[in-house]
Amino acid sequence: MSEPQSAGRVEPSQAGQVFLYFGPLTFLLYLTAPTAYLVDFSTTYMLKDQLHATAEQVANFRLITAIPTYFAAVFGLTRDLWSPFGRRDRGYLFIFSPIMAAIFTWLAVTKLSYGGLMVGMLLLMTLSRFQSAAYQGLIALIGQEKLMSGRLTALWQVVASFPQVLGALAGGWVAEHLRPSETFIILAVMSLMLGAYGLLKPGAVFRGAYEQPLAKGTHFWGDIKRLVKHRAIYPAVLIAFMFQFAPGSNTPLQFYLHDKLHASDAVYGEYYAVFAAAFIPMFFVYGWLCKRVSLQKLLWWGTIITVPQMMPLAFIHSAETAVWLAAPIGMMGGIAAGAYFDLAMRSCPAGLQGTLMMLVESGFQLSYRGGDVLGAKLYSLSPTNGFLYCAIATTVVYALILPVLLLIPKGLIATADGERNPELDAVAAAAAAASG
Repeated sequence: MSEPQSAGRVEPSQAGQVFLYFGPLTFLLYLTAPTAYLVDFSTTYMLKDQLHATAEQVANFRLITAIPTYFAAVFGLTRDLWSPFGRRDRGYLFIFSPIMAAIFTWLAVTKLSYGGLMVGMLLLMTLSRFQSAAYQGLIALIGQEKLMSGRLTALWQVVASFPQVLGALAGGWVAEHLRPSETFIILAVMSLMLGAYGLLKPGAVFRGAYEQPLAKGTHFWGDIKRLVKHRAIYPAVLIAFMFQFAPGSNTPLQFYLHDKLHASDAVYGEYYAVFAAAFIPMFFVYGWLCKRVSLQKLLWWGTIITVPQMMPLAFIHSAETAVWLAAPIGMMGGIAAGAYFDLAMRSCPAGLQGTLMMLVESGFQLSYRGGDVLGAKLYSLSPTNGFLYCAIATTVVYALILPVLLLIPKGLIATADGERNPELDAVAAAAAAASG
């Protein structure tokens, strides 16, 4: 009997069908996700403009409402062990999206308050983790099985950037032109659309996907032991945590633009729209490079480029300059972001794609929200240099990613996208043996 294989090359036509499925799914998911710009910025403006919250109150709101994301691995493990209605990942979209629509509707018909918004966002964050676990677990599984983790990473990040751009631009406009109730009704309708997407089952994605060795788990405790012993997960999670640590990029930047540079609320949204859009061409570049260059080189190149990313913002004197700088700042982070998500996909243990990807998600969100709180405190230390302190802290942490790259198993990142990876073959063989 031959050794189980992890995956095989995917035909161009089949790859196109895979992209066609994940493209619209990614777009809908990131439009309605409470961690994404549209929901996050809209609720931030509600807090700041209508409930008159301070910078620290806004940062604390973001920190508390994101609590479910800090335990995202629980949702990922649930995805790996439970198949709703026998539909696997599609079942999570079909079940939890309509419930999210109901929560958005409840927020629309109740009076806006700090406490009510807090409760609603906590519920939405919890429900959306099931959606995210299903999506990220599935895309990582397909990326491993079809040897296209790099290309799927590029697709994921390109398509996810469009809702971010739209959300950043719309956030300020929505705050000025729509009532909170109208905003929440729009989000409820989009959530229902995402639920309907769970009915689709294209063969290029799902045919045999859950029967391959890389999709096989064992049992609860066996999976936990395999996860703990899988040394590739540790640098992947740590790097994700460090990369998202940017204490100057959220609440402090919003108040820096408004208080020191005298910009309107719309400028904050414009900055992030340009920032998110600037990643898009770099993700296309990553999609081209990943088939020609090993992941190891892309990780080093991307990290070195992104280290000084935040520093230019600390020395500007106008809001217009900030918006202009958003493009090069965003482009500096593109290759690194692609490489880190590519690494996460490759690092998944067999049958635990949801768990590892959501561990990475936990690192992202905990760092994002925690960095925001720290940034608000650093910003408040000095009316003159507060934002400079935030930028320096970000730069130091990014530089510390470089030694962490040395901890990644060499075989895992030695190949380009589409090339057979002995490390993944070994993981598949071990999974096949463990599952019998």
